[in-house]
Amino acid sequence: MTTEASNAAGNAAGNGVGSLRRAALGEFLKARRAGLRPEDVGLPPAPRRRTPGLRREEVALLAGLGVTWYTWLEQGRPINASAQVLDAVARTLQLDRFEREHMYRLAEATPLRSWAGSTVMPDSVRDVLHGLAPPAALINTRFDVIESNEAHLDLFRGWHSLPCVHKNLVWCCVTESNAAERFLNYAEEVPYLVARLRAEYGRHIGDPEWEEDIRRLTDLSPEFAGLWRRHEVAEPAVRVQRFLHPDAGELTFTRTELDVIAVADVRIHVYTPIDDGTRARLPLTRRHREAAAAEQSS
Repeated sequence: MTTEASNAAGNAAGNGVGSLRRAALGEFLKARRAGLRPEDVGLPPAPRRRTPGLRREEVALLAGLGVTWYTWLEQGRPINASAQVLDAVARTLQLDRFEREHMYRLAEATPLRSWAGSTVMPDSVRDVLHGLAPPAALINTRFDVIESNEAHLDLFRGWHSLPCVHKNLVWCCVTESNAAERFLNYAEEVPYLVARLRAEYGRHIGDPEWEEDIRRLTDLSPEFAGLWRRHEVAEPAVRVQRFLHPDAGELTFTRTELDVIAVADVRIHVYTPIDDGTRARLPLTRRHREAAAAEQSS
């Protein structure tokens, strides 16, 4: 077989697999839609219908999508679905975590990071993380968030306009439409994050998870694609980062990375208030947790 014929056969096989995946995705979405009633999603009970479940128009409306686009998705047409769009569909269809992951796998839209989920973290390291008063998180070299302490969860509460499925610092910036509004020095810090990722990538070239991660980020985010093409690299450094919190207002931190000797390629990122104003307002980020606790005790 000639090289041209071999490539054509490979492309045909790839297209065939893609068609099967899209068809399976459409059948999965239709099955989940059929399992919901209008009242399950806050719509008034409907009169008797010819088919059970929600209509496509209702799913599209609730997810904030065009009816034609959602119809094409269920029909298995070759359309690109972003992480934000699939999040909206998952939320509307009330998918649990396993169903959500299945949907993403069929859509080939978001990599599933087995590294972070499968990492065995010593209890002593977790004790250190949760014993820290300032916001802190365990982060690997691909910037996956392995675990956060409560202060970190509170600091970034409400960051996403849709449920987060990637749990990665780079993804949470370049694929979230509200990130630039919440991350006040976004324009300086996101290029640095991508340069850090590029430097770490040099140690993982050819690793299937890394290659797939970069490919999908590049496809989803023109901003990331442009930064990645710069081939800029950076080393770990203490950084000043500014955020706008819905309860505490503007907060400024020194972000420091501490190596975790017990686990390779893992660091603790610690966000230390840089000024008296941030230090005084930081407790306001915990307001919702205190309110919830007070409500439970009453």
